[in-house]
Formats: sequence, C-alpha cells, structure tokens
Amino acid sequence: MRGLISESSKIGFRDSKHNVSPYLLITFLLGALTTLGFAPFYLFPVPVITIALLFHFWRKSATPLQVALLGFCFGMGMFGTGVTWIYVSLHEFGAMPISIAVLFLIILCAYLSLFTTLAGWVLTKLHIETPLVWSLLAATLWALFEWLRSVLFTGFPWLTVGYSQVPSSPLTGFSAVVGVYGVSLILVFSAALISLFFEKELRNLRNALFLSAIWIIGFGLQHIRWTEPKGEPVTVSLLQGNISQEMKWRPEHANHTMDIYAELTHKSNSRLIITPEISLPLARDEVPFNYLAELSAHAKRNNGDILVGMVETSNRSGEYYNSMFSFGTSSEQIYRKHHLVPFGEFIPLKPVFGWIINVLKIPLSDFSRGRSDQRPMNLAGQRVAVNICYEDVFGEELINQLPQATLLANVSNDAWFGRSIGPYQHLQISQMRALETGRYMLRATNTGVSAIINERGVVLQETEMFTTTALNGTVQGYTGTTPYVRFGNSLVLVFIGLSLLIGLLPVFRGTRKTL
Repeated sequence: MRGLISESSKIGFRDSKHNVSPYLLITFLLGALTTLGFAPFYLFPVPVITIALLFHFWRKSATPLQVALLGFCFGMGMFGTGVTWIYVSLHEFGAMPISIAVLFLIILCAYLSLFTTLAGWVLTKLHIETPLVWSLLAATLWALFEWLRSVLFTGFPWLTVGYSQVPSSPLTGFSAVVGVYGVSLILVFSAALISLFFEKELRNLRNALFLSAIWIIGFGLQHIRWTEPKGEPVTVSLLQGNISQEMKWRPEHANHTMDIYAELTHKSNSRLIITPEISLPLARDEVPFNYLAELSAHAKRNNGDILVGMVETSNRSGEYYNSMFSFGTSSEQIYRKHHLVPFGEFIPLKPVFGWIINVLKIPLSDFSRGRSDQRPMNLAGQRVAVNICYEDVFGEELINQLPQATLLANVSNDAWFGRSIGPYQHLQISQMRALETGRYMLRATNTGVSAIINERGVVLQETEMFTTTALNGTVQGYTGTTPYVRFGNSLVLVFIGLSLLIGLLPVFRGTRKTL
C-alpha cells in the first residue's frame, strides 16, 4: 500500500498525452484490495485507503474519459475478486459451460463497474475546483450510484462499500440512522478528505478536523441504544442440514434429507426451531402428513413453534412459491418470498431470456412473488420478521415488517456459493440488517454460515461450514424504532439531493471560488 502511495505521487495525468495504462492496472489492484474490507477478512480501513487513492488519481486526471477508465478498472478489480462465487453457482451447480460462465461473470462485473465509472465521469464533468465541495460531491455521487445499482433491474447491492465497516468500524454507528448507503457516503467522504492530503497545498487543519469529527461522531452513535429488550429471552435452534446441492433435488435422496431434519428437530429443546430455505425438497402437499404432524407435535412439547422451508404450490393457478411454514403452538402461518433472484428464481423478459432455462440446470427457476406487505409471524412468544436468502440484501424492504417485529430471521441455501467467500459476505450483510434495525438476526442456512447475531451486529454464535448441526442459543426480542426503520433510505436520499444542489450552485453561477 505504501508503494502505491509513493507511485501515485509521480502521476502526470494533467498532461493529456501521458500514458494512463499503468494506472489502470494500479486502480484494478486497488479495487481488488478493497475486497479485503469485506467478510471473511473484515479489514475495514482498507476500502477507505483504496478509495482515497482512486480519488487521488481522479483528481490528477486530465479528462473525464481518463477518470471513467480508472473508475471502471477499480470496479472490475473489486467485483472481479468479490463476486467470484457467481461463477461457482453458474458452473458447478448450474451446469453452465466454463466459457459461458466466465463470459457471464465478466459481463456482470463490467455492468456493475459502470456505476463507479459514471460516478467519476459525472464528477469530472461538473468541474468542481473547491476541494471540500469536490469531496462532498464525490461521496454523494458514489452513494447515489450504489443506491441505483440496488434498484435497477431488480437490484444487485452486493459489495456496497458500507458493508465493509461491519461490525468493528466506528462508522457503523451511523447504520441505525442512515443505513448502509449512508455509511457508504460517509466512508467515501472520509476517503475523499484523505485524498486531499496527498496534495501538499491541501494539507490543512480544517480537513483533518472534518475527518476526525466524522469518526468521533460515529463512535459516539455506537453507544446509543435505539431499541430496548421486550419480554423474556427465548431459546432457539437453527438447523443446518448440510445437504449438498448436487443431491438436494434427487428424488432418491429426499427421504434422507427429511430424516436429517427430523433428527435435528427431535434433539432440540428450544421453543423456536428454524430450518433453512426449502429445507425439504418436496412441495408442501407432497410431504407426508404424519411427518409434518410429528414436527408440529415436537414443537408443541417445547411450548413453541418450528419454521419449515418448502415449496408451496397453487393447484388453481399453477403458480408456486418459495415459502416458510410454521407449525406448533401458534396457528399455521406462511411467508412467501417476495424479492426473487433474476435467472435463479425467475426469468426476466422471458421472450428474450427464456432460453437460459435450458442452459442452467436450476430446478424451480420460475417462482411467483409473495406479497410485499406480509406481516411478522407470531412464533414462540415473539414477532418474527422472516426473509428468505437474497431478500436480506434489501434493507428497506425488510423494514416493512418493523417496528412490529421483535426478531429477524433469514433462511438461506448458501450451498449455491460452494467453498467461496460468498457465504461470509452474506453473513456480513445480515450483520448490517441487525445494526439498522436494532434487532437480533437469526440465520438458518443449509451449509453455513448459520449464526446468531445480536442487535449490535456482533456474531454471538456461528456454525462451521459444511457440517450437519444445530446451533442452539438464547436470544432476546427487542422493540423500538431506529431512525432507519422509521425513514428507510429517505434520509440519505434527501441528503444526496441537498448535497448535489449545494455542490452544483457554483456551477450554475459560473464561479470557481475556493473556500
């Protein structure tokens, strides 16, 4: 890293004839290093430094095109190293040929990198010369384009840089106020201020004070209790069946899967038992009545409930849902997955992309959507906000079940990620959801990582990957409303709008004054 800083001081982009190629490689490497900020590495200072160096290169660039190229290479480095688990899903478990899987991954990384590219290009086109305003607009545009990445074409918010600060960075104190995109904005603003220190004429006390104040405020916010305990603690068991993706849907293996979950269930004395996403490889009406009756009876003996993942079919419409069913002391309840994974759970623009179904060997790849206004389940004396797999990547959708919910529960089948960093990144995303809402998050996954995360985003217990086990623990329900639960992403979007307005005023007036 020190070598990169030293090398960056020699940059000569202001000469438009200067060869930019070496710096494209450097920014690619910076992007790759940024992945170290995310799980399983958790080196939260790294993204601040790498983005600061990227901004230093941006400020020294001669043209918007150079800035765009540097931003693109940074994105390709970050996504090229950070979402490699998609190749595992496509090739190893989706049976996609290696060449097509690699091509698909490259195209996806290029698309995701466009958002970093556009942020830099727009920033440069604005010709902001006031350093502090430039820093504010750099952070604002970065956060804006990250948010756009989360909503366009159903969204792909993976590797939003705010996640890299979970759970140890002081900046996580902002999570309960402005959510992950607010943390991204503050992180990137910090990086922009640091980038000014690479220029001798901009090393001043004011920038240092701004930077220090941001991190001190974040540290202070970490000590605010936005929510409070409600009721008595409840015992939980998170079942991890460890069913390999190759065997999951083979008819001859179905009974073995059901036996594993029956055995894990009967060993549990917990009031709340949770199985992973589609833990039973059968439709709800195909599972033997006696099997579900026995699971329900065991839950009742524990004076509680069990959540079971199954496919739900509709005989009338022919639709089917990725659902969670509850059995036990409470009346039977159903949660249907709402936010589906493109190409994995539904085919967008089917007339155009329908052929992909024949390429990918993914069973049940055309689910129907559950309603977006589903309410928390009443389970074991708690109100549980259930979300399935990919849904917990979308924090503003999850808070639709709050503040009524006292616990969060994410069920997933991260076997699709194989032995990659994907499951750990997914765990870190769940930690952010706990921070944003001030609630415990319970993660029950097929192959791991299953975990109990407290309201501070700290993993209290977790399982080893690829083990058949039950994670048993005691959790506390919480009540109350964080600012993020109340306002969602509105606060950060309003701030982005105001920052753009303030930053653009000098442009509108045709002035280039310095502070």
